[in-house]
Amino acid sequence: MSSSSYSQLDRLLWVMDCLRDPDSGCPWDLKQDFASIVPHTIEEAYEVADAIERQDKADIQEELGDLLFQVVFYARLGKEKQWFDFEAIAGAMAEKLIRRHPHVFGEHSFSEQEVKQNWELEKARERQAKANDEAVSALDNIPLALPSLTRAYKLQKRCANVGFDWPDTTGVLDKIHEEIEEVQQELARSKRNEEALEEELGDLLFATVNLVRHLKKDPETALRRANAKFERRFRQVEQHADEKADGVTGLSLTELEHLWQSVKAAEK
Repeated sequence: MSSSSYSQLDRLLWVMDCLRDPDSGCPWDLKQDFASIVPHTIEEAYEVADAIERQDKADIQEELGDLLFQVVFYARLGKEKQWFDFEAIAGAMAEKLIRRHPHVFGEHSFSEQEVKQNWELEKARERQAKANDEAVSALDNIPLALPSLTRAYKLQKRCANVGFDWPDTTGVLDKIHEEIEEVQQELARSKRNEEALEEELGDLLFATVNLVRHLKKDPETALRRANAKFERRFRQVEQHADEKADGVTGLSLTELEHLWQSVKAAEK
């Protein structure tokens, strides 16, 4: 059958089969396994997020295609090991979504808050089912490989779901001030303990993530946007510095700070 007669999804699966063909496939693709393509999957996910942040429609489509190909690649590897295939992955996902949305696929009627509660309750049931007779924690199945900000957010969210949380931002802000003071105490020591300082800095970051969560924001998104803003402004500082002197290295810190404030004022 010609590849042009396939649906586009079937065509992509056919391309993957060709790439992994032992006799005529691509040498690079044939060398890959589950572990070796994980870094590419993570990179593609970030590239999707970047394209969405830039609202570039063409790039969003392209990057989503790259991410879809990662799933197709894993499906092919699973099929070769007789573990699962693309149909099994899609079917299991459909079943899980149906199970977690009884208000859509059943006769239940939920408010938005009840939808979230039911979602977390169903996820807890799924974790219990996977655990068999082992002890179950609310913190099970939070991947260690997640970015640290995201993992901190998920740890805090799981604890909040079982009632271990500040009732409002007052306690969160107090905790941030407490952690800042503890960092200052470490910095004030005559002989700095670098390990203790790092621990206190980690606590401060963790507490800050908690504030972001309480305000119903995503820490990765917030920091990604802050990075983009800083980069945009600093590039403008560099441009102004090139006009005034021999780049940023030719200006004093006071002069650079003046340019920075000028760029901020111009943006506002």
